Amino acid sequence: MTNDVFRRRCFIITNILLIQRKGGEHMQTDSYNPYQVAQSQFDKVANILELDDGVKELLRQPMREYHFTIPVRMDDGKIKVFKGFRVQHNDARGPAKGGIRFHPMETVDTVRALSLWMTWKCSVVDIPLGGAKGGIICDPHHLSLREQEQICRGWIRQVAKNVGPVSDVPAPDVMTNGQHMLWMLDEFETIHGGRYPGFITGKPVGMGGSLGRTEATGFGVIYILREALKVLGLSIEKSSASIQGFGNVAQHAAQLYTQMGGKIVAISCWDHADKASYTYRKKDGVSVDELRKISDKFGGIDKKQAQELGYERLPGEVWLEQEADILIPAAMENQINAGNVNRISKTVKVIAEGANGPTTPEADEEIKRRGIFVCPDFLTNAGGVTCSYFEQVQCNMNYFWEKDEVLTKLDAKMTSAFAAVNELATQRKLYMRDAAYVIAISRVAEAVKQRGWA
Repeated sequence: MTNDVFRRRCFIITNILLIQRKGGEHMQTDSYNPYQVAQSQFDKVANILELDDGVKELLRQPMREYHFTIPVRMDDGKIKVFKGFRVQHNDARGPAKGGIRFHPMETVDTVRALSLWMTWKCSVVDIPLGGAKGGIICDPHHLSLREQEQICRGWIRQVAKNVGPVSDVPAPDVMTNGQHMLWMLDEFETIHGGRYPGFITGKPVGMGGSLGRTEATGFGVIYILREALKVLGLSIEKSSASIQGFGNVAQHAAQLYTQMGGKIVAISCWDHADKASYTYRKKDGVSVDELRKISDKFGGIDKKQAQELGYERLPGEVWLEQEADILIPAAMENQINAGNVNRISKTVKVIAEGANGPTTPEADEEIKRRGIFVCPDFLTNAGGVTCSYFEQVQCNMNYFWEKDEVLTKLDAKMTSAFAAVNELATQRKLYMRDAAYVIAISRVAEAVKQRGWA
């Protein structure tokens, strides 16, 4: 997928997350269909690669889809029926891999699109997995833990014959977590009568989860950023950054970035009470540990305590305007768009996309024109799925690595992926996003051909 491809995908997902954060819940607008966007993105790259018609037709759509209902007896004694999906886009390079999300406005087209994007993400970092995605139409905010457990077990009962450690390996996604994965694992093992810890990833440490998984996505962002700065001849110790978001990805990215000597001048995050975002700025440098102590589990920073600690509280969008060397959008999609891209400071040299689809195609064109180096999202935030792969490997071996070993392997994998994308971008004078898509899609296309599927 090219620049446009990925960005449009981003725009889709962006809208999704944006509305989630603002209290609404919808997965797709009337005018924006993520699956159509994913396909159009693929088509553009397929033309660049001159793929033959058979390969194009195979890769532009999922190989398998499962649609089903999940009846659950609710706490009030009534039966409620939930709709679930599992979409397996392609497994030519290995077992399908992808999360399961809870969302009240989930659509199958969103799940289809995300399954395509998972294929490309696994491919660009060269891990032997394909792409899949799952979803359940529900809102866990209004469900008890018992009801959530029954939904998880019901989902597994419907797909138990079609997923597994050598065919399709799920993981957490939007509004799901390690506990949900354990319920699913337990149901899968009960059905099949054995122990299959490699069936699902994102599990708690001590129950088959991998050390380093919590940090993986955020640390991966900084591994990629570090390599980008090397290409530009810049020192991370002399750089400054502005970050959007203060959830898991943003926090760990900020942590590693400052540990490497970088200075964060501003962090923007969503305030759930005010239903608004704010930027917290401290020009002499933001303290990640300091802000963690005054943030909630959703990454919302306490306004009063932040101001008492000397932080300026500014409108949320101001994070984009800071006179920094680096921007790290690590919150929602569609955050850098045609309406605000011109507000990016002339000091910005790198954008490292920690979120999925934070930059729209229209904004991308302006960023390209200005010569800002972009670390594209599906490469930059691939640390999570890479570490999920490590978890799967460890479970299948029944041997678990120390955290340092996990993170060392993660660093090596991310660095290698960046080098391949940057080399292609340089050789063919491609935008980094385009180069990443060319590599990802070409690897899958080659696997399909070698297997004789097309």
